[in-house]
Amino acid sequence: MENQCPKPIRCKGTQTNSRALVCRIDFDSSPPPHEPWSFFHPLARGRSSDQFPCRRRAAAVCRAAGEPLVIEEIVVDPPKAYEVRIRIICTSLCHSDVTFWRMKDFPGIFPRIFGHEAFGIVESVGEHAEEGFAVGDAVVPTFLGQCSDSECVDCRSPRSNMCSRFRFAVRPGMPRDGAVRFSDAQGRPLHHFLGVSSFAEYTVVDVNHLVKVNPAMPPALACLLSCGASTGVGAAWKLAKVEPGSSVAVFGLGAVGLAVVEGARICGASKIIGVDINPDKHELGKKFGLTHFINPKELGEKTVSQVIIEMTDGGADYCFECIGLAALMNDAFQSSREGWGKTIILGVEMHGAPLSVPALQILHGKSVIGSLFGGVKPKQDIPILADKYLNKELELDKFITHEVGLKDINEAFDLLLQGKSLRCTIWMDK
Repeated sequence: MENQCPKPIRCKGTQTNSRALVCRIDFDSSPPPHEPWSFFHPLARGRSSDQFPCRRRAAAVCRAAGEPLVIEEIVVDPPKAYEVRIRIICTSLCHSDVTFWRMKDFPGIFPRIFGHEAFGIVESVGEHAEEGFAVGDAVVPTFLGQCSDSECVDCRSPRSNMCSRFRFAVRPGMPRDGAVRFSDAQGRPLHHFLGVSSFAEYTVVDVNHLVKVNPAMPPALACLLSCGASTGVGAAWKLAKVEPGSSVAVFGLGAVGLAVVEGARICGASKIIGVDINPDKHELGKKFGLTHFINPKELGEKTVSQVIIEMTDGGADYCFECIGLAALMNDAFQSSREGWGKTIILGVEMHGAPLSVPALQILHGKSVIGSLFGGVKPKQDIPILADKYLNKELELDKFITHEVGLKDINEAFDLLLQGKSLRCTIWMDK
């Protein structure tokens, strides 16, 4: 029965070896409405969790590392205090999903529902969450939380986008109680991913990980603001504060790197240099504002830093590393200008390799800045980025290269793994 919820399941961070019977879903039955914000009953807000029914809906579940996702019927619990349940309209695949999908050791944990870039509509609101959200709100979930506690030094400060009360972590459950809000058809727990888990028709998100956006935003483009586009654009606009007429070098022209290029273009940089071993990224990068391109494989005996120093008459004002390789981070640092050159690290180094830079160059005015989510404070800055798009200042359409339905989600993985897509939109009703 839809309104009979299983008992809450406490996630202790251990992996289950059991495999659930796969339930196939008829995607053509009971399709979601096309006008989502007028769908939900206006009184379904601010109620305790036992007043909401559980939802039995489809989700793409990963049962083991590196295995294809399987469409199953799952149970989505009602929102508890400070939580909101949302109906996902569409989601997109980020490389971070693929990274943890491959991961066999903790924090890789299975079975799990991946996905963290999404657009949805608030379906029900738990206790103490009604002050910020109402049924029918257009929202994007975010992997990085931001609280409203006046005593949180980080959230109060304009210098940080980290939250000291709800620190970033790759948790298998919800951020407040560690429990899961998903279970499979046999009542067994399904783990969360980055507090979002958007590869499902419904999900439950903590209010600190949810941002209201202008409902005029196209859903597929709003997805991009959940992670990739905000990270890259924010790094140039919010963190580095790229100045008009400056020079920028971007190492790695994936979705985040191209978002940095887009951000640098918006900020008025006069020279935007892309570094990538894929020659196809040259023409692609031009669409985002790239002015110069370097393929390290074609430099002969010269190094990337030597070429950039020559091109910029001393080094780039801003260098962005967007891959997550310590050696590339060092290349970016070597390519920055003495006196004021900034190297911004956006890539996630997953191998534990140390970053080693000459101390004397630090003394000569170079700096290295780390960045999670491009310095973006979700609740303040994502609405600003949405407005920049609506005002035709920020161009997001060019990031989306493919789209599929949820039942074909493994095609999105194949496209990304083959290097054929930047962002693939995954529609729940397609």
